[in-house]
Amino acid sequence: MERGENKEVEDKVWLATSDGGREEEDHIDGFSDERRVMMMGTEVGLALPDFFGKPQLKESPLLRLSFSSDHTDTWAPSILSSSSSSFPCLSPPLPPSVGLDGVLAEGRLVLDVYRGGGEVLPVFWECVQEQMRGLQYVRLGSEDEGALESALHVLPRLTQLRSLAIRGHRFHDPQGDPLPGLLSSLPDSVSSLSLLVHLDLSFNRLSSLPPCILSLSHLSELLLCHNRLTGLPESLGALASLRRVSLLGNKLVDLPQGVGLLCRLEELDVSFNLLERLPEELGQLQNLQTLELSNNRLRVLPETLGSLRSLRQLVIQSNDLRSVPECLHSLPLLDKLDTRNNPLGRPPTPPPLAHVTPVQERSEIPELHLGLEQHSFQVSPAGCHVFLPGGAELLFPRRCVSLVTQLQWAERRPDRKWVWLEEHDILLSRQLELCPHGATFEKPVEVCIPYRKARKGDVAVRRFDGQSWTTLPTLTRRGSEKHSCRPGGRPARLACCSVLQFSWFVAVSRPFLDSCSVSPEGALLVSQFNPGIKLTFPPECTTVTRTVTLQVLQVALSEVQDLTGDPEASASPLLCLSQTPSIHFLQPIRVQVPLPPGVTGHMVDMSRLHLMHGDPAAHTWTDITSQVSLYVTHIYAVFSITHFSWYWLWYTTHRCVSGVVRKMYQRLKQFRVRFLALQRKSDPEQVLLQCLPSDKAESRLSSLSEQYEGPQPSELCILLEGEQFFAGFERGIDISADRPDCKDGRLSFTFYSHLKNIKEVHVCPTHPQQGTVRGQVSFYRGEVPNDLPEEVASKRKGHDNQWMATLPLRIPNADCDGNISGELNLGDPESGYLTQTNLLSISLRINQEWQNIGISLGISYDQLERIRNQHRDNFGAQVLAMLFHWARGQQGAGPGAVQRLIKALVDSGRRDLAEEVEDIVTLGKRKYEESLKRVGLETPTTSGDPQSS
Repeated sequence: MERGENKEVEDKVWLATSDGGREEEDHIDGFSDERRVMMMGTEVGLALPDFFGKPQLKESPLLRLSFSSDHTDTWAPSILSSSSSSFPCLSPPLPPSVGLDGVLAEGRLVLDVYRGGGEVLPVFWECVQEQMRGLQYVRLGSEDEGALESALHVLPRLTQLRSLAIRGHRFHDPQGDPLPGLLSSLPDSVSSLSLLVHLDLSFNRLSSLPPCILSLSHLSELLLCHNRLTGLPESLGALASLRRVSLLGNKLVDLPQGVGLLCRLEELDVSFNLLERLPEELGQLQNLQTLELSNNRLRVLPETLGSLRSLRQLVIQSNDLRSVPECLHSLPLLDKLDTRNNPLGRPPTPPPLAHVTPVQERSEIPELHLGLEQHSFQVSPAGCHVFLPGGAELLFPRRCVSLVTQLQWAERRPDRKWVWLEEHDILLSRQLELCPHGATFEKPVEVCIPYRKARKGDVAVRRFDGQSWTTLPTLTRRGSEKHSCRPGGRPARLACCSVLQFSWFVAVSRPFLDSCSVSPEGALLVSQFNPGIKLTFPPECTTVTRTVTLQVLQVALSEVQDLTGDPEASASPLLCLSQTPSIHFLQPIRVQVPLPPGVTGHMVDMSRLHLMHGDPAAHTWTDITSQVSLYVTHIYAVFSITHFSWYWLWYTTHRCVSGVVRKMYQRLKQFRVRFLALQRKSDPEQVLLQCLPSDKAESRLSSLSEQYEGPQPSELCILLEGEQFFAGFERGIDISADRPDCKDGRLSFTFYSHLKNIKEVHVCPTHPQQGTVRGQVSFYRGEVPNDLPEEVASKRKGHDNQWMATLPLRIPNADCDGNISGELNLGDPESGYLTQTNLLSISLRINQEWQNIGISLGISYDQLERIRNQHRDNFGAQVLAMLFHWARGQQGAGPGAVQRLIKALVDSGRRDLAEEVEDIVTLGKRKYEESLKRVGLETPTTSGDPQSS
């Protein structure tokens, strides 16, 4: 599979590994419900009623099926005699107490929910032949060879069939991997199914198209996904009734010319194949609406695609296309053109060496799966494929080291002093540190970092070598099927780069970046963000070869109209153009951009069209409409320039738009955020604080409403990516100052738009008093990110007035539900204390794994059950009771309690909480040592035990 990402295609490919996920398509309405009903019935061992809502057929024999004590996965059906009934009954594979109408009703027979269910088909034919003759819909599994062979002998007799599915991947082995289908051919007699309109043979072993299929003249849908097809016959055009064909995930190198005869075809999917070319006859498909060509090896598209006047969707992402035919932009109905992950506008690259492919080399490299506690590993000259917790992967090729080498890894939370973000960048991952720093490998090592799904843009890996940051060439792909960031989940998205030295790595999202080399012969650069954005370099525009780059930023139409106050205002994407070396071109460069949304060439008012030029050094915008030759086509604007900078096309009634454009540009780098302060319903002294983009606030409140309540979110505030801010509790409310993130009594945050920016803390009244404390939490600005434009930095409050928002809090002056009394304090001054407040803070972040943590702490299973029953309707109270039950038992038990808690958290998969506990006790230990220095009790040879002093 290519490394490009396409959500729709990935969902289809996921069928190969997960039958419990979304089906590619069932085609027959109601089947999903039927299947669920039947599976529920088999699990509980009940007789199923007719799932179509009909009463059980009295004239039909009732099939009674019973298990034998020595049954296996390859049960053979046999007719057994019964003393209590004259009707025949069947031994497994079908479950017990399943009536005939549970699998056969209204012309439908569904057997693919039973392992080996196809073996029953001959017996049904013998027992209820009259009903079988009228069958129109049959589903069979193909994982059992004996059952499949038995079913294929009967199928040709079912001459009324209209839908037939014989699919693999319906069942899974004990390891959870899907079982492949065994179908490799169809008997010629299947051609007698002349009424067949739907045929699904996906997930099987077909290496060629069975000839009998070509005789099915009424066939409308043909699904052959994930087989082993290497070619299709020229006579495929005989299936003139086909409307949908899916050949996803095969090994096709080309398509036959006969595909042009499928005059009724509306959807063709040949993605994830090995296609190197397309036939010119593809342009004859006048009814084609969807064409999927992604993840192939196409270098060029035929010009005849411009004849597909009905085409609505064309997906050509993840190929080797250097250009897109101009004719595609004139298709009248085309509303989706996906060109991602193609080297558009780049010069041809030499073919790769053929003697050894990376896939072959990787398959022979041993694998190493590390646990959360394993931060050190060894690599030998044989190479190694290392899987880190959380989804990261490291691929060491053979002979990358000459001797066995000891290496280390660590994953840390994002920190502004480590993370370098350019304008419009978004942080997508944690920081991955690989040691030893600076050690050089003999061959490049592939480092793959898991990242969160980004908004539309490029994903890049940045490396910090201890002095400066660099952006590395990055490819994206899905991780190995054997490795997932969550147990049983999908493989992580990975950002991969090749390095010769280890250091710090992080993944970021940046605007789409396209580049090409411009020689004296000229060049063409097409944006992968939007193929309608093009730069045309004429011959002799330069005397030296230079590298040019193009970045595109999209702006929301609603924001433009809100800022200008003009309901008809709009703006095209923002173009950021740069070059190396930075000198003027000798001839004008032709730039083509789409007209702003809602504006077309035949209705545009040229007096309202403004071309803005931005100065990246001075951060100013200038209207250059009158200084360039600007003309428009039906959907594009074209102008010429001789030097690179920022260019932006606006359509508005404003006469002077430079100030509006500058404000909009600032918004692209800033985020309008809202602050939340919510109190747990079961314990108001536990407070959740969060800062998140404004469009996510309402959904977040809805998800927390069952456990939390509080004031409405704050009014809108402006924050920058990577900006620091603080939360301070005031007016009678206090928090523990022993937290690592507490500075001068305030909690410290760093805002990242794609992270949670969340903390949960335990608060208490500053002074004992009666009644409710009416306090508040206020949010203040912190450090300003470096290299901000002056007009952006000036919008922040000054040093003496950094307040942003205040939200009220009300807490009763009482202990947590009256259940926890007395001050708990674990640890000692030398190793650091863990207080009751610390335990409360930790408990807020423990989820369903609380019982595993309790068992690791040595609490008996019976005690955990008692805790769960005592607080059956209060999950938070269950966690608190478990932690405090253990903590009370540790008082007076001697040193080591904190380390036992850390180990229990790590063993339960919560290394993040273990690191937080370590930070808390480290802070306490440092404060203790500082106090010894102040009173002069520290000695060079002792740790400063106050007892000995």
